Amino acid sequence: MALRETSLPEPSGPALSGAAPPMDDGDRERLLSGRHHDPHALLGAHPVPGGIAFRTLRPYARAVSVVIGRKRHRLTSEGDGLFSGVLPLKSIPRRYKLAVAYEDGEHQTADPYRFLPALGELDLHLIAEGRHEQLWKALGAEPMTHEGVAGTRFTVWAPNAQGVRVAGEFTCWDGTALPMRSLGSSGVWELFVPGIGEGARYKFEITSRYGHRFLKADPMARCAEVPPDTASIVHASHHQWGDAEWMAHRGDVPVHEAPFSVYEVHLPSWRPGLTYRQLAEELPSYVRDLGFTHVEFMPVAQHPFAGSWGYQVTGFYAPTSRLGTPDDFKYLVDALHQAGIGVIVDWVPAHFPKDDWALARFDGDPLYEPGDARRAEHPDWGTYEFDYARTEVRNFLVANATYWCEEFHVDGLRVDAVASMLYLDYSRDSGQWEPNVFGGREDLAAADFLREMNATVYRRNPGVVTIAEESTAWDGVTRPTDSGGLGFGLKWNMGWMHDSLQYMSKEPVHRKYHHNEMTFSMVYAYSENYVLPISHDEVVHGKQALVSKMPGDWWQRRADHRAYLGFMWAHPGKQLLFMGQEFAQGAEWSEAHGPEWWLLDSDYVAEADHRGVRDLVRDLNHLYRRTPALWQRDTDPAGFRWVLGDAAEDNVFAFLRFAADGGPLLAVSNFSPVVRHEYTLGVPDDVPVWREVLNTDAGCYGGGDVVNADDLKPEDGRITLTLPPLATVWLAPLV
Repeated sequence: MALRETSLPEPSGPALSGAAPPMDDGDRERLLSGRHHDPHALLGAHPVPGGIAFRTLRPYARAVSVVIGRKRHRLTSEGDGLFSGVLPLKSIPRRYKLAVAYEDGEHQTADPYRFLPALGELDLHLIAEGRHEQLWKALGAEPMTHEGVAGTRFTVWAPNAQGVRVAGEFTCWDGTALPMRSLGSSGVWELFVPGIGEGARYKFEITSRYGHRFLKADPMARCAEVPPDTASIVHASHHQWGDAEWMAHRGDVPVHEAPFSVYEVHLPSWRPGLTYRQLAEELPSYVRDLGFTHVEFMPVAQHPFAGSWGYQVTGFYAPTSRLGTPDDFKYLVDALHQAGIGVIVDWVPAHFPKDDWALARFDGDPLYEPGDARRAEHPDWGTYEFDYARTEVRNFLVANATYWCEEFHVDGLRVDAVASMLYLDYSRDSGQWEPNVFGGREDLAAADFLREMNATVYRRNPGVVTIAEESTAWDGVTRPTDSGGLGFGLKWNMGWMHDSLQYMSKEPVHRKYHHNEMTFSMVYAYSENYVLPISHDEVVHGKQALVSKMPGDWWQRRADHRAYLGFMWAHPGKQLLFMGQEFAQGAEWSEAHGPEWWLLDSDYVAEADHRGVRDLVRDLNHLYRRTPALWQRDTDPAGFRWVLGDAAEDNVFAFLRFAADGGPLLAVSNFSPVVRHEYTLGVPDDVPVWREVLNTDAGCYGGGDVVNADDLKPEDGRITLTLPPLATVWLAPLV
């Protein structure tokens, strides 16, 4: 298959009378072997004594003619697919075409080697400086009209390559005919190919400095084939956004002072088989009904192995093609925004897989990964780490972060595995790493990269939040960059998650010995801006689903599950809950079949058990959103006060949350399986009457319906109430 624009009759007319000057043997050999840095100096049209010389490289062609206006002039074969000749002209024609005859007919196209570079000097300067914040508009495959001709500009960064060529379905995956030119010292290779447009599949054929030749997918591809196929696809967006109101107001309130309740979703398995557009018909209404403010998608970037859940990315600029096109993904984000739901995407700049067609040793040498094999290898995942000290690699990642925010309107990035980036000795034994210049274990380049990424994302995208999955005591993860912090907006509170689940897994009779595991989080609660995560990581690989972590029989497990959610939603910090846990599915999550929706079917004998938990999550979210005390002062110590933090013998916890105006909410959790009658608690003097506004033991949730039906009036600064077993109760002032 050849480059084609229009089909023409058989060539006619004489060959050009003048012979083109012979090509230097060295140039010829390098051109044919894909090792020439400047093919435009050899191919195309050039002034020579006696006129203009035309030369083209068309392997497998029977004949090639130059078409100028209505006249055709046949070129002479030089062998090896080279055709040339001289036309007695005073200047290079402004426009000419090549008519190329193959076995299947003759095809006409503009000459790729008559065009000036389609990439500007400013782009090259910014790339060299590592400051091209819209790198995706400079590198990759860009459909465009260049010098009046429609086609696609191909650009790629491969500084160690001897030569780079474009190969695709339009060349039968042979790059011989389309060598690219090197643009100076930038390491960028460029070629404008006329007649190639959206939907074309392509790769880059790279010849390394060692003479090895191989095909690589485009690191900047915005669309890719459905795995296991690996080609990149030329793409241009045509989506018309309808979320202007959402985008204009999403940053009106800082995220740490706003309600923020997240439903974590693995898109391919939420409803297996649904495309992005089909998900847009179901997911927004489901999430809105349950009252979550945001969804968080596990990585949607292109990844070859579905079992990695998206955490081994090969196409950082392309949404996974398994569910549709990039515009289809935009349609889903748009639908969620129009439903009033924010979108957070998991982002994975910590590592990338070693697939030989992707980023690994991209131009034959370590490029995106460090040259030191000890630093390049990620010991846990069999992948490569990024070289955060390299200017162009840092630019690739920083631009990628803002790309998802700008092109796909996402409202946040949850950055995966931050701890593995920050420490040189992460999962490494002595001798497998080298200290930094100060003798420490911190990866200073990675920390600088994260600061740059956060600063850039926040500056360019008002209203966006970045969230760190960081499990250590690194100081200042959510402190602003101008104060020496990493600059994240929020951080997953892995300590709270670990400690609280440890407590909940104990039989109630033993919980008094672990009481501090539920209170310790308040020792450091205001050191960072936290999210409380019950994520996918906690319900797989033998860790059991949330309800199955709880001890006792099925009733007790569900009761504990509900009580825990009530405690979690009242605790300082934002919330995140993984799909399936909102209705207490008992089995671990599997990407193969997703949530067990059948548990909610009306013909399932225990469907009320699961519907009750889902109803509780709905009420928790809606009440949470209406109660500023639960989110307005999440990062302010004045927004929290223990009422009862040392009742270990009772397995009871009670605390107050306060809104900015002082309005309180009282949360009380009884993690013992007995009813505690006439339980007294101290309360603020300025609240005359308290009313129970939520009780996880309510009958409508599947509980025993031990509730406080009557309003509670303090006496001597104390109220007396009934605490249901394995339950959390919320009390608010009677308005």
